[in-house]
Amino acid sequence: MGRAELAIFTNMCLIENEKGQILVQDRVNPNWPGLTFPGGHIEKEESFHDAVIREVEEETGLRISQPVLCGSKQFQTEADERYVVLFYHTTRFTGDVTSSDEGEVFWIDPHELENYILADGFLDMYKIFKDAQLSECYYDRKEMYLF
Repeated sequence: MGRAELAIFTNMCLIENEKGQILVQDRVNPNWPGLTFPGGHIEKEESFHDAVIREVEEETGLRISQPVLCGSKQFQTEADERYVVLFYHTTRFTGDVTSSDEGEVFWIDPHELENYILADGFLDMYKIFKDAQLSECYYDRKEMYLF
């Protein structure tokens, strides 16, 4: 039995400004709508680091630097691929916030999250971003686990 499996790699980045606000994206994708952090797919032969910088710039207009890997999320797709989301955090960026076709992006205070429609599972993911004792959000076919 081989250990290789098909996998899809993506990223998501929590960007925090000097006021303690977080940058969120109100996704319009019907497959996963609602408020979340910007991010996207990692291209073949692209480093994880470069991919998160590229995706954030494409979706927000901001050029981030020094993104720090702070956790992950994973689950199996209907096609039995492992879907991996790498979580990053940064407070370093330049540029002006500009929304994209992915959805409107804007700054909010973290306590305001409860006032919005959030993407499915986003609050569980947010725990990983904010709690240094947690590092992974794992969904098996029946349940979700935080490690």
